Amino acid sequence: MSAIDDTVESTGSVFDLLSTPVLGEITLLDILWVAIIAIAGVIIVRIVRMWLKRSLGEKMPKSDLDLAITLVSYFVYIVVILTILPYLHFDLSGLFVAGGIIAVAIAFATQNIVANLVSGIFLLFERPIKIGDNVSIGSLTATVQKIQIMSTIVRTYDGTYVRVPNSKLFTSDITNLVIHPARRFDYTIGIRYQDDAKKAIAIIKGMIEKEPYALKSPGPSVYVDKLDESSVNIVVKIWAPSLFWWGLRTELLWKIKVELEKNGIQIPFPQQEVWFNNILKTDMKAVRGPPPIKDIPFQEGVEPDAEIGKPRPGDTHDW
Repeated sequence: MSAIDDTVESTGSVFDLLSTPVLGEITLLDILWVAIIAIAGVIIVRIVRMWLKRSLGEKMPKSDLDLAITLVSYFVYIVVILTILPYLHFDLSGLFVAGGIIAVAIAFATQNIVANLVSGIFLLFERPIKIGDNVSIGSLTATVQKIQIMSTIVRTYDGTYVRVPNSKLFTSDITNLVIHPARRFDYTIGIRYQDDAKKAIAIIKGMIEKEPYALKSPGPSVYVDKLDESSVNIVVKIWAPSLFWWGLRTELLWKIKVELEKNGIQIPFPQQEVWFNNILKTDMKAVRGPPPIKDIPFQEGVEPDAEIGKPRPGDTHDW
């Protein structure tokens, strides 16, 4: 029992020692907890920095990555400081009230900035797009050049660079045109009614088979789709690799047109036939011709610039 008593007594003495105030109300135990929390905060910051570098190192530029790491580190440090303050016997009630008012004011003043920042973080983790993708964002179709923490830079097909705020990008419908390895394009080719549709389809299929970038699986589809007012419409659907579909789409249509015309199949222009009923026929004999032209006899002594042939008061015509 004496050993146990000695242990309890020593423990009590150590606890009393740690509970002894050394600076105002701050005890040694408080200082110990402050040191433990500070060391833990530093370790957490290092772990978070390493994790961000590994997970986001290839997804965003180095400048944006450094900014994100700095912001996250500051956030962790703020949490550590707020955790330490009670052990230093600071009254946080007034601090929280003042901080809440300041936070509300800052939130109203920087709501667009915060929205872009949060949207940028979600975009980096979700990754609906990446650098080099051809995308449609609303009415904008462009190639992604840079994904930043606050905005995304895209280049339109006419060479214009556009900065899109990440908040707008995150809330818009994004169509990624190249994320799938294959992409389809369609033609509608009209031929004359007197032309052979089966022959035209066979020619078109033969032209498609000659193209190296026209995929076999999924294969092309060629069929008569509509009997239009002035043509028989043939629909052509072709799959191609996403990286080469545009070149194939722009070149193949003209090749098909030339090959069809070589085989006597023409693409008609819009035309209409108008039929007249018998009741609309007119007896052309009943139509009176223009009045006869009267010859004016030559008169000597009349100046060349005299007004000849113009009507005079009292003149009449045989209308």
